[in-house]
Amino acid sequence: MKRRDVLKAGGAGLLLGTAGFPAILKAVNRSPTLRVVGTHVTLQEPIRRRAEQDLGINIEFYPGGSAEVLLKAATDPAAFDLYEQWSNSIRVLWQANTIQPIDTQRLTFWKDINNLPKTGKISPAARIGRGDAPHRLLYVQPDGTLGHTPTDSISFLPYAHNVDSFGYRTDVIEEGIPYETESWGWLLDSQQRGRVAIINEPSIGLFDLALAVESKGLMQFSDIGNMTRQEIDQLFEILIDYKRQGQFRGFWSSVPHSVDLMARDEVDIASMFSPAAFRLRGMGIPCAYAAPKEGYRGWYGVMCLSSGVDEERKELAYAFMNWWLSGWPGAFIARQGYYIANPQQARQYLSDDEWNFWYEGTPAGKSILGTDGAEVAVPGEMRRGGSYQTRFERVSVWNTVMDTYEYSLTKWRDLLLA
Repeated sequence: MKRRDVLKAGGAGLLLGTAGFPAILKAVNRSPTLRVVGTHVTLQEPIRRRAEQDLGINIEFYPGGSAEVLLKAATDPAAFDLYEQWSNSIRVLWQANTIQPIDTQRLTFWKDINNLPKTGKISPAARIGRGDAPHRLLYVQPDGTLGHTPTDSISFLPYAHNVDSFGYRTDVIEEGIPYETESWGWLLDSQQRGRVAIINEPSIGLFDLALAVESKGLMQFSDIGNMTRQEIDQLFEILIDYKRQGQFRGFWSSVPHSVDLMARDEVDIASMFSPAAFRLRGMGIPCAYAAPKEGYRGWYGVMCLSSGVDEERKELAYAFMNWWLSGWPGAFIARQGYYIANPQQARQYLSDDEWNFWYEGTPAGKSILGTDGAEVAVPGEMRRGGSYQTRFERVSVWNTVMDTYEYSLTKWRDLLLA
């Protein structure tokens, strides 16, 4: 029985969810179910439980490694209703026709989303990072292509985002100065040989290593966000040589994997996502999250609507997207070091101390706790890299699927097998 038939038969009204928006009406003898495919970064059990509570629906999360879930979504739109990952997924999914446009008029908080995903700049002084800056992929143009000219149709919902770098143990490596001495080149330092881990994701890890190679003065790129085949050949010749010399301990595929590598004392430095660094700190491991002088690798979370959803699941999907920007989810991910597209909505769920530490970059007035309740910052400590604005003014390159993406995949496999 379709929902409209339930409404006619039962004369049901809208039930108000705890978050203040209408709960999804349940069909007879069953609860609607939304299927979300993505990574461990956002597909966390507390988020799923809270969304179910607020929306009155069943939600199934299918977390996996970034390459794994991208392959799943790009080949089978019937396997998911919503896809959560990073902006470097968009070109692949859009060209594969496995996602469909999202109507901004159905997004409750669209006008509250700040300029970063809409224009590529968090402030007038910010530089637009090279590669797939989110605004370049956001809007669906009249001819069906993606571009930066605003329209009412978008390819993804902008929500969670951050800048990435690397984490390192300060009891092994001398702590550097943010934006002055900390450098991507540390990943290739001979002193760290055999104690370095890299993310196993070619459209992400490639840029971490390219920034490291460029920082060491081993080569220069004309456009690091869109490398030529010749530049890729040169880059991987350098990287394979490093790997054969034993520079890399391993390549990780998920946040828990990256945490385990450092927690088990297998590595001292690794390309890393910020939740991993905060989780390690909560475990008592002195892990600093670097603010590289060359700038960050930026990423923007994308929530995409499957081209295979029916009308009922589409309704659930829009409810979930609106819930993500309603405040509580943004505050939750702030406690693991991430930002939300409409920060002011999340602010009401953060204490003044939390807001000032995570967003303003000021010293903690008291202990700052992570999502698991563990202490991630002591009173007086500042977030490395400073404020939200300061960090996003220093994006060097965004996660990107380059024109030479397919070719880079073959070279990445060569690196893993070397």
